[in-house]
Amino acid sequence: DKGAKRRRRRRSATKKNNTMKVKVISRVEEEYTRETKSEAIKIHRNLDPQLRPMHRATEYKRALNATKLDKVFAKPFCGAFEGHSDGILSIAKNVQNLKQMASGAADGEIRIWDCPSRKALRILNSHHGAIRGLSFDRTGTKLVSCSDDRSIRIWNVPEAKLGEIGSGETRREEHPASIIAGESAYRDVDCHWGKDMFATAGNCVDLWDMNKDAPASSFEWGCDTVLSVRFNPAEPEIFASCGSDRSIALYDCRTNTPTRKLIMQNKCTKLCWNPMEAFNFTVANEDCNLYSYDMRKLNVSTCVHKDFVSAVLDVDYSPTGREFVAGSYDKSIRLFDFNGGHSRDCYHTKRMQRVFSVKFSMDGTYVFSGSDDFNVRLWKAHASEKVGTLLPREKRKMQYNEALKERFKHMPEIRRIANHKHVPKSIHKSAKLRRTMTDAQTRKKERRVAHAAPGAHKKEFKPMRKERIVEELE
Repeated sequence: DKGAKRRRRRRSATKKNNTMKVKVISRVEEEYTRETKSEAIKIHRNLDPQLRPMHRATEYKRALNATKLDKVFAKPFCGAFEGHSDGILSIAKNVQNLKQMASGAADGEIRIWDCPSRKALRILNSHHGAIRGLSFDRTGTKLVSCSDDRSIRIWNVPEAKLGEIGSGETRREEHPASIIAGESAYRDVDCHWGKDMFATAGNCVDLWDMNKDAPASSFEWGCDTVLSVRFNPAEPEIFASCGSDRSIALYDCRTNTPTRKLIMQNKCTKLCWNPMEAFNFTVANEDCNLYSYDMRKLNVSTCVHKDFVSAVLDVDYSPTGREFVAGSYDKSIRLFDFNGGHSRDCYHTKRMQRVFSVKFSMDGTYVFSGSDDFNVRLWKAHASEKVGTLLPREKRKMQYNEALKERFKHMPEIRRIANHKHVPKSIHKSAKLRRTMTDAQTRKKERRVAHAAPGAHKKEFKPMRKERIVEELE
């Protein structure tokens, strides 16, 4: 019996030693096959960071290379619209037609352009003074112009016919649809976003009906000359103006009264509303800065945008509301993020003179600029962006590079390369001089505080967002 038990134990031990565990790999066909050829191939990856210890270093190097390549391929200038014989003072974009743009010169000539071909569709000769303001109406079929000759003219906008652009001849028109004679020179005009109305800036702010020769209402608030007027695209019944008395005023069409007024230390030249944020607007100032405000709280600006070295003459928002472009007397154009204190990019050429007018295209891809050297120039909104149709893999690669640059933008080397801008020697020297002057003012304030009574620090060192504001009136 004992021998039999031993033999049974040996057999069972042998069986245990000879057993084998088999793991079966089971695959479901739907998990790794595509339903159609257009679908992306499904790739299963193990995202455990311990399996790729150099993954972060590899992505940092890719972000650095992408930032460098942006600078290498930065070629923002696309072309020039030639034909004017005097400086360009105003530009207008057609909100209903992506291809149309109008420009007005100091000799009274207006040209309507076809943007893809950079050819003039019409030449409008009727004004006898400099064109100070241009604006397309909400339907894109009428163009309103105002001038130093104390007149407002409304034009019918033509459509480009087949074969007209390539013919080489540009039709001239001298008879507008209607002429409105005013009492003084006009400085700016802007059309309502929802009605057949427009506003003009001159001795006062006037609201006009497209079909009438007399203003429907006028607004005055202690200002000699109103320099700019703009309707709010998100809340069309509200509009704002800049005056020669260093003021920014807000108006309401529904009550026919001015609502609020802000006095600054320096004169504001132009104003533009953020199309995606109904309360926010940005003004261009003669102290080389731009100031963004929330109209609900005008006692402090939301952001101060710096980098120019001379007076800022015009500003315009992108249709996305995330960035804007500004032109200056220092012969440069700068692009800013809506909440960025410093410019994202700076455009300039050797021949470009003082920039009087800038506009974003309606798709947010291009920028128009009108300067004192008789040219309207076309720029890319993103200097290194590829023009044309992109393949799907190219789009994915660009999105991946943008995500990497955003992730590693705080790294010193990437931040240094991304922020570096080549500027003309005159701008570089002026910026250096401005920094010296600012440092001297700061030292003077510090010494004044050191020899003053307690509490003087708050009086001397005001935030720049409050420092330039003199008074708010209601």
